[in-house]
Amino acid sequence: MTTPTDSSTYTFKAEVKQLLYILAHSLYKERDIFLRELISNASDALTRMHFEMLTNRAVREPDAELAIHIESPAVTGAPEATGDAPKKLVIKDSGIGMTRAELAQNLGTIAQSGAREFLEQVGAGKLDPSDMIGQFGVGFYAVFMVADEVRVVSRSYLLDAEPAAWISNGGEQFRIEPAEKTDRGTEIHITLKKDADEFAQAWKLKQVIKKHSDFVRFPIYVGTERANQQASLWRKNPSEVKAEDYKHFYQQLTLDFQEPLATIHFSADVPVNIRALLFIPAQREKHILAARKEPGLLLYSHNVLIQEYCTDLLPKWLGLVDGVVDSEDLPLNVSRETVQNNRLMQQLAKVLRGRVLRELKRIAENDAEKYAKFWDEFGRTFREAIATDPEAKEDVLPLFRYGSSTSDGKLISLDGYIQRMQPDQQDIYFVLGDDAKSVAHSPHLDPFKARALEVLYWVDPLDALIAPLLTEDQGKKFRNIDDAELELPEEKQEDKAEEETTTPEFDFNVLLGRFTQVLGERVLDVRPSRVLKDSPVRLVSPKDDKDRERERLNRYFDKEYKVPKKIMELNRNHPLIANLARTLHDKPGAELIDLTIEQLYDSALVQEGLHPNPVEMLPRIQKLMELAVEQE
Repeated sequence: MTTPTDSSTYTFKAEVKQLLYILAHSLYKERDIFLRELISNASDALTRMHFEMLTNRAVREPDAELAIHIESPAVTGAPEATGDAPKKLVIKDSGIGMTRAELAQNLGTIAQSGAREFLEQVGAGKLDPSDMIGQFGVGFYAVFMVADEVRVVSRSYLLDAEPAAWISNGGEQFRIEPAEKTDRGTEIHITLKKDADEFAQAWKLKQVIKKHSDFVRFPIYVGTERANQQASLWRKNPSEVKAEDYKHFYQQLTLDFQEPLATIHFSADVPVNIRALLFIPAQREKHILAARKEPGLLLYSHNVLIQEYCTDLLPKWLGLVDGVVDSEDLPLNVSRETVQNNRLMQQLAKVLRGRVLRELKRIAENDAEKYAKFWDEFGRTFREAIATDPEAKEDVLPLFRYGSSTSDGKLISLDGYIQRMQPDQQDIYFVLGDDAKSVAHSPHLDPFKARALEVLYWVDPLDALIAPLLTEDQGKKFRNIDDAELELPEEKQEDKAEEETTTPEFDFNVLLGRFTQVLGERVLDVRPSRVLKDSPVRLVSPKDDKDRERERLNRYFDKEYKVPKKIMELNRNHPLIANLARTLHDKPGAELIDLTIEQLYDSALVQEGLHPNPVEMLPRIQKLMELAVEQE
């Protein structure tokens, strides 16, 4: 039985073995990504050490410089091995370090989901490993693209921790053994493959650092020379920064290799000193192994990081924003509690919120296509803001975009809608449904088409949630067009078609009775419609129906759902209703009648987005087709 000071050999899990084989035997076009990944890991270790020392000075070497050192004989000028002896490379950091157990855990295993997803996507040809490897939590193992053997020596910041070493040649096993190391941090000793000798040369190392790691927040030394500029990009004048610099900084900050939707870089001294570099990402969902998994901005004071995830500078619904904020008005020794309660922070938050909202409005006004992509990704975030933050409404409503009955598939703003309202129109009309295609055929639209009134399509599940909360905008009330008591302006006489009653009064009343009999308690009432033009029936909500949105939400979110009871209106002039009344008059016992009534009801539920299981209609539809064919 081994003790913690013995040398122990372990076997990699199957996914790790497969991953190591791919990395060791595949020559990707950019093998230099291994250095990017190791530097990124070292930077993470230094960041953790930095935060530990904000509250705890009882650590090993509390005054050691937080830095990364890269060395090789070619870099330091030490004598190199001659002949065919392999070249060596060492990457050191003074970060938080690892214990023996942490070495086994952190380097001996990979989260299975990360390894499996990486392997699947490489196998399917869906990603370029040189760009994406770090996003799957497998970045360290990229070292085996250039290494015959790797020895990781580490000593934890804990005062009583002993050093240990992890050794692997990229095969099926790794070894952990005692080591000699007096200082804190981690050293990665790499024995380079013969065809990777160039990575022992200073010029090559500096070239890779300049390309991939120039904005790492800690100094990177190649030998004794500083290799990264580590310049605070956010403290530069925006006119001095190239677009490529912003892109590289964003990628190093987030490991999101898509370009951000927008970059906001500004500085101000009034009403508060602030330098900020913010990014609006292109997609809402962060990768499970993204560099920044939590919302919040990097908060600096005098160019010194004091909080890695500051959530007090932007409201929760703007947590999508990544970036850096630096203010010289904040004291260096500011505490977390002080940050939360500082009046200065409130001023910073007000400035940042305004700048982000201004940028979003600028994009919306100048690039509708780009903003449409943003709204598709983040629209739900702003709907959630209405539901969770009562003070957000004034800020977020101008950002809302909807399709409409007259927008031809394009998204429109509420401002645009209100500007196009007819002179006698007092309300903002909307229709709820599952998607734009279904609501475009909603029978509720009949009277609005006849009057050339625009209707907004509310087709996101959260639209039903916030509908009761959106009472008005700019003095105009929001009105759901399924309201049975909705009063509309009179139809223009020149557009009003002559209404000819095609169904005798008595026959129509008998049909109303048959609908009531067949549908029973599923409906509150069956009555003639005053507004339907092109549709045979519709389901409308009774006045002050407070459950109309709740049941829709229950269906969306797979909760206990009951089909809401509504009022069914019939269009007595529609051919389908007229023919059904005639059939009822001539053949009151015909099977076709009740089947058609049931189908009209179910079809109306589907159009409303309220049917619990539309597949249930298929046997009835087949029976209706059989009856139709028989009558031919």
